[in-house]
Amino acid sequence: MGPDIKVLLQKISRLPGLGPRSARRIVLHLLKHRDELFEPLLLSFTNVFNSIKVCPCCRNLDTLVDCCSICTDKSRSRDIICVIENVADLWAIERTSCFRGQYHVLNGLLSSIEGRGPESLFLDQLLERCRKNEVKEIIIALSATVEGQMTDHYIRNFLVDKRIKISSLAHGIPMGGELDYLDEGTLFTAFSARS
Repeated sequence: MGPDIKVLLQKISRLPGLGPRSARRIVLHLLKHRDELFEPLLLSFTNVFNSIKVCPCCRNLDTLVDCCSICTDKSRSRDIICVIENVADLWAIERTSCFRGQYHVLNGLLSSIEGRGPESLFLDQLLERCRKNEVKEIIIALSATVEGQMTDHYIRNFLVDKRIKISSLAHGIPMGGELDYLDEGTLFTAFSARS
């Protein structure tokens, strides 16, 4: 095995969900299918690397002129903003087609361990968008982790006197979930947030 292949294996094995064994299978597959798979994949990587930017409006990732395709979509409601942790959460919500408003991507949660303070949330930018678009509701859709709850609490305090309805996603028992298999934290949250 040549040094270039070893470097490629190391880089691919660092991707989320992949290890050395998966990286070997991927590299072998790409090398076997150089023309129909490897070369087009390289071209796609290059195109994405050169064209994808962070949206200055919501902090989504997209090919930009001014703002991303979600921010410029006239059919979407401008008076409701969903605050999410990262772009992966945005993609998950968009797959459901259940939300037709705007987003504010935090790109992380408050964390003293990682050195992420309130300034990393870009809440002044969120507040400016609320004023400009006469936002009526902000949905805080963050993970039910300690960092997620701490960030949720901070955002609520930041917006407390702004005359904007603030809501959160429901937490608790998932559809099809059996009580016997749920952890205590999930059951506690389900009881506390019952409706």
